[in-house]
Amino acid sequence: MAERKTVRKVKRKNPNLRLVRNNAVRAGRNKGGQREELRFGKSKRLLILSVLLLFLLVILIAGYEYIIRNYTVTTVYVEGNVHYTNEEIMDMVMGGRFGHNSLFLSLKYKDKGMEDIPFIQTMDVTIETRDTIRITVYEKALAGYVSYLGQYVYFDKDGIVVETSAEDTAGIPQVTGLKFDYVILHERLPVEKPEVFDEVLNITQLLERYSMSADRIYFDPDYRVTLMFGDAKVALGDDQYIDEKIMKLQYILPNLIGEKGTLDMREYSEDTKSYSFELD
Repeated sequence: MAERKTVRKVKRKNPNLRLVRNNAVRAGRNKGGQREELRFGKSKRLLILSVLLLFLLVILIAGYEYIIRNYTVTTVYVEGNVHYTNEEIMDMVMGGRFGHNSLFLSLKYKDKGMEDIPFIQTMDVTIETRDTIRITVYEKALAGYVSYLGQYVYFDKDGIVVETSAEDTAGIPQVTGLKFDYVILHERLPVEKPEVFDEVLNITQLLERYSMSADRIYFDPDYRVTLMFGDAKVALGDDQYIDEKIMKLQYILPNLIGEKGTLDMREYSEDTKSYSFELD
């Protein structure tokens, strides 16, 4: 019993005696709490990010629906086209998934037109209102065409071959009687008399001025001209008084429609003003 009392007395009076806890357990508890806080903070950030992304997605969908509903093209004006129909021009300009959306078209054709299309120099697309666009077509200047190896060869006022096609174009006269051995795109037709192209251009411009359109322009070996209007032929002869002849022709031509024969204006001049018509 004396020994037990001595031991308790020593413990109470030992000034260096202190209680030591298990530090490993304490540290484990602290780390566990920190992990819980990190997981909570991460979950909170993910939740905020998800909400923001969802909000952004809702805005994008609403904006998309608004643009689709309010910028759909319902009216299209097409002008300047001869070779292609209005529907063909619209298909070229408005093709693709968003081709009928005026906002998309305004971005697609901003400060630029459409090029590299046969028979067309360029096309401008103008957004007039959010449901209306205007397509302005600038076609290549064609004076006429010749037939060569099953193809229609179109040339400009200088006789330069502009395009070739398997189809003819309304409003562009066929020129026959010219002799050439080959055709090269973007080069002049190799005819004996290159000045003939100036005459072709002059004739087509005069016919257009007086609201006439010939089916064919024929040159004989001496380059004298005959115009074909269906079954009716108009022999103009050489290029003298060609302006006066075609100006007079505008009054005569309505009487020739449906007739089969030749109107001879080769001797027509300012002095004689003579012409005759012979049925075939």
